Amino acid sequence: MGIVVQKYGGSSVADAEAIKRVARRIVETKKDGNQVVVVVSAMGDTTDELIDLANQVSPLPPARELDMLLTAGERISMAVLAMAIHDLGHEARSFTGSQAGVITDAEHGRAKIIDVTPGRIQAAIDEGAIAIVAGFQGVSQTTKDITTLGRGGSDTTAVALAVALAADVCEIYSDVDGIFTADPRIEPRARKVPRISYEETLEMAAQGAKILHLRCVEYARRYDMPIHVRSSFSEKEGTWVVKSQDVAVDNQGENAMEAAIITGVAHDRSQAKITVVGVPDKPGEAAAIFRAVADAQINIDMIVQNVSAAATSLTDVSFTLPRGEGQTAMAALSKLQTSVGFETLQYDDSVGKVSIVGAGMSSSPGISARFFEALSDAGVNIEMISTSEIRVSVVVAETQVEDAVRAAHAAFDLGSDEVEAVVYGGTGR
Repeated sequence: MGIVVQKYGGSSVADAEAIKRVARRIVETKKDGNQVVVVVSAMGDTTDELIDLANQVSPLPPARELDMLLTAGERISMAVLAMAIHDLGHEARSFTGSQAGVITDAEHGRAKIIDVTPGRIQAAIDEGAIAIVAGFQGVSQTTKDITTLGRGGSDTTAVALAVALAADVCEIYSDVDGIFTADPRIEPRARKVPRISYEETLEMAAQGAKILHLRCVEYARRYDMPIHVRSSFSEKEGTWVVKSQDVAVDNQGENAMEAAIITGVAHDRSQAKITVVGVPDKPGEAAAIFRAVADAQINIDMIVQNVSAAATSLTDVSFTLPRGEGQTAMAALSKLQTSVGFETLQYDDSVGKVSIVGAGMSSSPGISARFFEALSDAGVNIEMISTSEIRVSVVVAETQVEDAVRAAHAAFDLGSDEVEAVVYGGTGR
């Protein structure tokens, strides 16, 4: 008897009927001879509604109390799902993140998992029960306060539990049938990828693909936990996220994906761009700029520094960052203007990022040229470029993101002749 960990996102448990459907699926997995552990997100848009409520009460809610509020959404889901399973004649026990043994640091709103001690979960499944765990949450090792893991944290909860329980697989259920070569909402001909490596999935997630959370994939790669991404609305085989050496072999044992150069196209509309204009071209100035951003706890993505102008010895430094943290970064940098001596700051929150990802590109010349030519033919202007061994990313105007995605998708022949890119729900998670 194997252990299967299943995670259901908000769209999969959006209402009572959806919860009943999920309960039937869980019971079928149990009847197949598996021990089942389930991680659930909050129902539908509950988390957003709770955030709105907090903001109506307080313009700056205390982080500790906000975490206490937000975890209520998952507690509702876990309890009603356990009730639905009981109604089908099977025992289910619900657990909060802390009861499940999810131990985190003390960083409210974006806590990191330090350890998982799933003694109560193991005992429950050993006694024949189905364990239902509230995702997205844990308990601080030092303060003993309730913490949340940030957006997409239920994915990370599921993988962490799967690793701790030595599960056979971690199944991530959403409202699409797997990982596609592009967002089906933008490119209806997007093709489902049967297998994809951890590394490619990490790049796709980092570049804006919403189907899996970045930290969950990092956790799975570290402990070699296979992830099966599939839809809770259909019985179709999904996408397997596995080691790179296993990608070339599809479910029939054939080398179906071996010739693939580009795996998919990802996009991100949540970016902003800051340009520090007129920076003195001397040692230490760039370090001061990025130290200020780092001290504000802001992650930056792409960085471009222009060649210093010979006449003035001044240069411009541009970088991208999450749009929600743009004003915080601007405030931190403004304090440096006198000490660093730059001329001005420019802020642009109407940009987006489009990326092509594929392990095959490192040994295939001309990939960047084909990508840029496709964008040019579509009338898309490139503002910034960044590359890695398996990725090429560009920053473009936000209004041109969809055109860029379609152009790149067509340029690398990623489309499918079959109509299968169905979005069953509405959120993609």
